[in-house]
This record gives sequence, C-alpha cells and structure tokens, in this order.
Amino acid sequence: MDITQNETRNLRIIGVLSVAIPVVVAILLFMPVRLDLGADWIYFLPRLNATVNSATAIALIAGFVFIRQKKIQYHKTAMLAAFGLGCVFLVSYVVYHASVESVKFGDIDGNGVLSQAELAEIGSGRMLYLGLLFSHILLAAIVVPFVLLAFYYALSGKIEKHRKIVKVTLPVWLYVSVTGVLVYFMISPYYPY
Repeated sequence: MDITQNETRNLRIIGVLSVAIPVVVAILLFMPVRLDLGADWIYFLPRLNATVNSATAIALIAGFVFIRQKKIQYHKTAMLAAFGLGCVFLVSYVVYHASVESVKFGDIDGNGVLSQAELAEIGSGRMLYLGLLFSHILLAAIVVPFVLLAFYYALSGKIEKHRKIVKVTLPVWLYVSVTGVLVYFMISPYYPY
C-alpha cells in the first residue's frame, strides 16, 4: 500500500468513526429500555465525568503551554493524556446514560416531571442551563473528527496540517471540556443520589 492509499484508508476510518461515535451515543442515550447493570457504582459516574472533563481541560492547557515553550515531548504527553481522558469520558458517559434516566434540571422533588412551581422557582436558570448543555453536546459531536484528524496529522508527521486544524480544534475541545464541568455543577443539585 503506498502513502496515498494508506492516507486515504486512514482518512476513511476517521470519517467512519466521526459519524459512528455520535450515532452510537445517540442510540444508546435515546433507546427506550435502559441497561440494567444492577450496581450502585453507576451513580458515581457523573462525578467521575466532571473530574475527567476537568483533567482533560488541564491537559489541553498544559499541551498548549508546552508547545508554545517548544517542549514537544511534554506537549505530546499532555495531548495523549487529553485524548485518553476523552476516551474514558466517552465510555463512562455512555454507560451512565444508557443505564439511568436523565435528570431534569429544576426537578426539585425528583419525580421526573417539571411542575409549574418548579419552573417558576428555577426561572431563567433553566434556559441558561439548556443553552450551555445544547452548545456542549453539539460541539462535542462536531469536534470528534477534528480531534481525530489533529491526532492523525501529528502522529503521521504532517505538522503543518496539524497546526492548521488545532487552531480551531483546541478552543472547541477546551470549551466542551469546561462546559461539561459547568453542566455537571448546574445539574448535580437535582441528582437524587
């Protein structure tokens, strides 16, 4: 296989993964029947996800600082850590949401229904939460192919292409990581556990 065929194959794999990951996540999130894992540890996963998102943000910032200082090996290590943490987050997120009904922001009594009284009590906070959540989810799905391409270009030595794509990828990935933590802190008072 020559370089062009190899690159074409790798880019196809990235394309398939870029579509498959959000589709599989959506299917698992919206399936009518939840997985029954029969374990209480599942309720710890939102806190784990927030911690992983925090660590990802730190790794991304560290990677940026290291590359600015021309500490290439440290940069690689930080970015591989961010990628690994992203993978851990994805698995944890899917397991949790495939197993547990989503918590509704503002559901003070935990019955799964937002009453008029609950909506009145939380006021515009719900719109802020939903806007943040929507942007977080949308950009999380959109950033997947860019992250994969950034890693592919870096690992294959195509540094100019890597530099071009990370100018957009880094801020979006960082936004997704930080808003993931903010979303957790906003919704956590409504967890019944």
